[in-house]
Amino acid sequence: MNILFLIILSTISSLSMRNKKAFALSLSRPHHFQESTAAPNVKILATDFEIPQLKRKRRIWVYLPLDYDKSQKRYPVLYMQDGQNLFDAKTSFAGEWRIDETLNHLDSTLKRSCIVIGIDNGSEKRMTEYAPWDHPRFGKGEGVAYTKFMVETLKPYVDQHFRTLKGPESTAVIGSSMGGLIAFYAALEYPQVFGRAGVFSASFWHSEAAFEFAKKKGLQAKNLKIYLFTGALEGQVEMVEPMQRMAKVLKEAGFNKRRLFTALPKDGKHNEAFWASEFAGAYTWLMR
Repeated sequence: MNILFLIILSTISSLSMRNKKAFALSLSRPHHFQESTAAPNVKILATDFEIPQLKRKRRIWVYLPLDYDKSQKRYPVLYMQDGQNLFDAKTSFAGEWRIDETLNHLDSTLKRSCIVIGIDNGSEKRMTEYAPWDHPRFGKGEGVAYTKFMVETLKPYVDQHFRTLKGPESTAVIGSSMGGLIAFYAALEYPQVFGRAGVFSASFWHSEAAFEFAKKKGLQAKNLKIYLFTGALEGQVEMVEPMQRMAKVLKEAGFNKRRLFTALPKDGKHNEAFWASEFAGAYTWLMR
């Protein structure tokens, strides 16, 4: 029985803290599905997009609305982490989020459309790139520089090359696990850029600094909306209690029901299938 199978098996049941950290690290390792499942309106923006803040390059995906080439409309933009897992089972760790299928359906039925920019994770760098703070085991956090990349490099490029709605009320940052942590940080650090945040199963266990950061920054982010949730089966101590504690911090900082949505789905586990099932609800609440 190989280690990849053990990691996948651990996501199907409630995770221990050790397995949860292993899972967060291994999201970058493809499970090698045989065929691409990406919709035709998903493209690769670049395979080697420069991240000058970290002196690295990265593959960037772009999802365009079904009517993009036939209209002159401008669209909201979602900046999403773990690009490998968003659109295509072939590049995913253990199944995809089906972002393209979900948004195509919402576009066709509810006329709700947007642009999605998917940023591949940094493979072995994932744990540090998505960490705004240092960790005694995982090392020096690079999340501050990574967030600056999204704000100072990627978003200006996207706004220049695509028909976007540029304001914070039309710009969301979304991620899960460690990607949820960096999405949370990015929105609170730059609420004038990201006015919406989808925080899926965030790894608040990573640093106590996250709570002090939220206490301070939450008071300043007057118009920010956050969709915050964790599955009840992700681990009471490791995931559920930190999420509930963070929700309390945000409420004390002034987030009311209009600006903060929290949920604890009873069957939610720490995996892509769970996050995929919650995406439509998060998107429609955040961008309404």
